[in-house]
Amino acid sequence: MEKELSDMTLEELWELFPIILEDHNADYKKWYAEEKQNIEKTIGKEAIERISHIGSSAVTGLVSKPTIDILLEIESQTEIKKVERLLIEAGWLLMSSMETPHLNYVFNKGYTKKGFAEKVYHLHIRCLGDWSEPYFRDYLIDHEKVAKEYGKLKLKLGKTYKNDRSGYTNAKTEFVEYYTEKARIEYGSKYKIDRI
Repeated sequence: MEKELSDMTLEELWELFPIILEDHNADYKKWYAEEKQNIEKTIGKEAIERISHIGSSAVTGLVSKPTIDILLEIESQTEIKKVERLLIEAGWLLMSSMETPHLNYVFNKGYTKKGFAEKVYHLHIRCLGDWSEPYFRDYLIDHEKVAKEYGKLKLKLGKTYKNDRSGYTNAKTEFVEYYTEKARIEYGSKYKIDRI
């Protein structure tokens, strides 16, 4: 009998779900738009402050894991346990949850006991804020040379850390933080919303 994902060790999960990097798929934007609508129907538009397609799959031409990363920002008074229940009922798996120092829930969809499904999603839920991911995404979209450099780095690291997702992510951190800071300088507080 196959193990449930929840019963697998981290090493078993990394073996089943290795780092796979592929050329950009033109359907990623469509997959995001479809899932955005599904999320809005599932939890209700009134609970959503902002929803964004983030990560490499949001950057046309950039090599990426075939995963759609979505940043869902909610109002601070939103009942996160209700949102969690609705998403789980809709087929999402809760991967991690943290409420301090800030709300950060991560769900996924498309992970099966046999490996990845055709469409794979990561949903990051936070309270509305001035988060780094949209800045980094925009910088890559606007600076093709940097995006190409990032793609080369990812391909190199993907070989080294094929079955070590944490290692892969950590090895990219310096590059991501450097260009996110450059993006914040270039774009100002583009994603900051001041409440009156």
